[in-house]
Amino acid sequence: MTVGIVGLGLIGGSLAKAYKRDGSVTVLGWNRTASTTEFAQLSGDIDGVLTPDRLAQCDLVLIALYPQAAMDYMRENADRFSKTGIVMDCAGIKREICAFGFDLAARHGFTFVGGHPMAGTQYSGYKYARATLFDRAPMVVVPPRYDDADFLQRVKALLKPAGFGRVSVATAEDHDEMIAFTSQLCHVVSNAYIKSPAAGRHKGFSAGSYRDLTRVAWLNADMWSELILDNRDNMLSEMDALLENLRAYRDAIAADDRPALRALLQEGKERKEAIDG
Repeated sequence: MTVGIVGLGLIGGSLAKAYKRDGSVTVLGWNRTASTTEFAQLSGDIDGVLTPDRLAQCDLVLIALYPQAAMDYMRENADRFSKTGIVMDCAGIKREICAFGFDLAARHGFTFVGGHPMAGTQYSGYKYARATLFDRAPMVVVPPRYDDADFLQRVKALLKPAGFGRVSVATAEDHDEMIAFTSQLCHVVSNAYIKSPAAGRHKGFSAGSYRDLTRVAWLNADMWSELILDNRDNMLSEMDALLENLRAYRDAIAADDRPALRALLQEGKERKEAIDG
């Protein structure tokens, strides 16, 4: 099997390392910064450079770029992809890129599948990539059709060397609705929380709660602003719900209403237990 990786940042670099770790996969890689591609090859993480003329050799092309850059890359190379392989993006939003990818693939005779590897760190760039990033992690795929079990098994087989623990199938709409809650809102809340006037004096007063809540405040602002604005309808809905809930807590505290505050806290605790056990 030959896999092409477009973009060798944290996600693309980790994918390259994971597929190379498998030992049975030829890995070709490309990064906008040529020195990163050269370093990946010298490190043995890729077997060669993914030039446009080599795209047709790939059984799987994984595009680990920002959404707009991923769409631009697909448009520029639409006639070079293998007609028997699969092209999959790895962006954190799916509606716009899947609509674009499915249409482009139909017109140019290749197969596109939306993808979102559900793993990462607060750091970005190839220097933080690691082969184990996706071990036992979820992978969400958005296929062009949902009634072909053989096709979905083929997709799962192509992804298996990366180490994913579970491959889930979703629509682009369901993916973006859920990701607003499970990921994007978390990054915004964390980023806003660290702006408290007290944050600069936290050392000596903070432990696990602070670390858990602020980990993803250290983010890639360029990437996250693009992802959030591309999903702004779902994000606004989630933010409105959060603000309404926070207002209830604030009102109880302002009124010195211990029964109301206790009820809100207990309700949240029980909701967590019901959802996650």
